[in-house]
Amino acid sequence: MQLTNRSKVIAKKEMSFMERLYIPAILGGLAITIKHLFKKKVSLRYPEVTRAFAPVYRGMHVLKRDELGRENCTACGLCAVACPAEAITMDAAERKSGEENLYREEKYAAKYEINMLRCIFCGLCEEACPKDAIYLTDRIVPSEYKRNSFIYGKDILVEKVDERIDVSKRKNEYSILN
Repeated sequence: MQLTNRSKVIAKKEMSFMERLYIPAILGGLAITIKHLFKKKVSLRYPEVTRAFAPVYRGMHVLKRDELGRENCTACGLCAVACPAEAITMDAAERKSGEENLYREEKYAAKYEINMLRCIFCGLCEEACPKDAIYLTDRIVPSEYKRNSFIYGKDILVEKVDERIDVSKRKNEYSILN
């Protein structure tokens, strides 16, 4: 190949008789197809059978509660700042005058939303949180048909008091892997 006056001159190689028949190419493609017919199938019957995930898999987000059932989130906004996809939005509010004794902090997240269509499950929100309020579980994010269904508010994110996740066990798994 030569460059002359900004135009390319390409030398064309003549094809042999067998190359012009395309028989070697067709036989090569058939060999690959037949080889794949006898391989073990990769697909699973999803709802009934689930694939095993790695111990460091990051799935559904959860807003943690403490031992007394109070929310840990103080709406500091560090998780929203750390999120590279800008998927987290929150509104902070202050507790009323009689509520300070019931809760540890005077601020709380009045609105906390994660847009799961934007989230890249990087875990930076979990690392940025000084109160260990947000946590990525090993649960799969359920599929939906409408885009609005993927904006998760506090009604979905805050863990139920009787279904709390033991974070210390998961953090020990992280330390073993690193």
